[in-house]
Amino acid sequence: MVTSQRRSPDGRARITLDEAEAGLVEHYTALVRLAYLTLPPSLSRHRRVLTAHGLVQRALPGFRLRGATLRVPVQRMGPERHGSAWVRERVLRAALAYERRPRSWPAALPPPRALRPMLPVVWGLRLFPRAGGREEIALGQALSGLSADVRAAFVLSRADELPDGQVRALLGAAGVGHPDRALRVARQLDAPAVAAAQTLLRSAEFNACSVQTRPTDLLRRRHRFRLAWAVTAVVVVGAVVLTATGSATEEGRPRPVVGTGPVTPADLVRAPRDEWADTARVDFTAWPPRGGRTADRDLLARALATWSQPPPETHISRTPGTATGPPPYGTQLLYAGEVDGSAVVLLHDGLRTVRYSEPLSPGGPATLDFARTDSSDVTTAAVVVVSRAPGTSRYLTAPWIAETQVRDLLRPDVPGRPVRVSAEGVTEPLRSRAAAGDCASWPALQLRSSARIVEHHAFLVTDLGGPGLVPAHLSYTPLPGQGAPARQPREATGTAALVSWARTACHLAELPDGVRAVNVWDFAEQTLPESGGRAVWTCVRADTWRGGGEVSVRFTAPGAAARTVARERATAACSRFGQHVVASTGWRAASGHTYLLAAGSRAVTGIDATGPVRASATGHSLAVRAPAGTRAQVSARLAGGGTTTEVGRATED
Repeated sequence: MVTSQRRSPDGRARITLDEAEAGLVEHYTALVRLAYLTLPPSLSRHRRVLTAHGLVQRALPGFRLRGATLRVPVQRMGPERHGSAWVRERVLRAALAYERRPRSWPAALPPPRALRPMLPVVWGLRLFPRAGGREEIALGQALSGLSADVRAAFVLSRADELPDGQVRALLGAAGVGHPDRALRVARQLDAPAVAAAQTLLRSAEFNACSVQTRPTDLLRRRHRFRLAWAVTAVVVVGAVVLTATGSATEEGRPRPVVGTGPVTPADLVRAPRDEWADTARVDFTAWPPRGGRTADRDLLARALATWSQPPPETHISRTPGTATGPPPYGTQLLYAGEVDGSAVVLLHDGLRTVRYSEPLSPGGPATLDFARTDSSDVTTAAVVVVSRAPGTSRYLTAPWIAETQVRDLLRPDVPGRPVRVSAEGVTEPLRSRAAAGDCASWPALQLRSSARIVEHHAFLVTDLGGPGLVPAHLSYTPLPGQGAPARQPREATGTAALVSWARTACHLAELPDGVRAVNVWDFAEQTLPESGGRAVWTCVRADTWRGGGEVSVRFTAPGAAARTVARERATAACSRFGQHVVASTGWRAASGHTYLLAAGSRAVTGIDATGPVRASATGHSLAVRAPAGTRAQVSARLAGGGTTTEVGRATED
């Protein structure tokens, strides 16, 4: 191997083919991970895996090119080999350019690079990284909402642990217009959890070199195989006829069959009845078909036809960000039966759960409800709304749910009541939140999973109404020092969790549609001035199925109802990747004196207020006399250095 280094006139290194190949082989797994996470999340996991490997394998220069010039200046590469840095730059440039389209390129077509033949090619199998846990899914959703250059900066700085200067140089060499901005946004994503992000990025969820395989749609493959044989037979027969007659008319030629047509009941995937107890992926894909009409081909055909081409009178609803396109091959049947005077069909296509319902009495219009449910897990795929009637709802529970209770979140001291569940998994009619009206109560389901699965535990979900079909999963993070060595959400079934949720439940009515999970984090407790008691600061984070999050900070003083003092959308605050929080509000003591209060999370070592009120305090909280309605700018000093600003302030009464 050639080891000497040549330089171009501008001081950049000349890389030999041997050096580039050595760098690719040495860092192949890291390069594939960089490409996999930089590529657009809109690609399927199978396509992203193959494309990532293809981009890395095409990174070597052409066989006629004996050497190449490294665009990153040598002095900014650090101790890394020149060949490794050169290959990383090539992979990064290709991944960032994957979705670029020429101005004249038709919008309906994939980008040019997606149409280019590329090895490796896999036939008959689908590849995807091994499924990770809840934290890996959360990180994946957070990354999916970022631009490609920010995702690349995140991987380079966290997983590859490159210094900031080298990350900026690589991004600039790869064609990123503003590498400083990309790195800054990437740093903001996980600055509170650097070690956690490094560990998660190296997990199986993001390792495109350690993949699982599944067959493609076997039914579709069988249909295509039969079609191929039929076409072959027709061609052979036609050839024989032509040979015998010596001619053929236009009318005598067989019409070619094009495409495979719409999805039919025979194409629906039906999971084995006990697959959920013997799989590492406990989600909607493990649901077996249930209900008394799973064999009713006419009903299933009407559901699929309505989904494909809804008649004008069809009532259609969808959660935000959910497509309403026709069913793809591989759509799975979850349920088909009769509930509350309607025939109901539940279908799942890997990204969406769709509910079709039609009245049993003829003449009424059908209803289609679309809800995004990708990347579900044992809790978010545990129950689906199968029917809604005025004031009540029925739910279809997952096959791994062993026990179902209903409880009122506003009454934490009242135990849950057992719920009757049919053999098909459908619950009795349960009072819905819409019937609560003025929030006199808030019903939630307390579910316990079967001991036959690994994640055997109890958890809470609640139906937020609207077009959503899947109730939101509720969790709780306790105050520092209450048995919580780290900020780690837990199930909201303990005493402290239920008490905290009793203060927060009515706030759920303010959340948007399409919420996947809600976590209540009591991040600070503050002793109020003038012997006013102890107040609790709570951050309520709602994560949606689209990946974005909404945060509200609530302040609860003794003898007063909780009130929202800050609100922010599209933020990582109060998540695993945004653990530093500070917020402020005004407060009136019993004496009539008014104060500016502020409090921060565990890592806050001091709080500063500027603007109309200038004050500073050490520790997790601040209290200073201030005129009523004063709005100061509050920031917090963090352990180990650095600062953070408060969550967006809400309008106060």
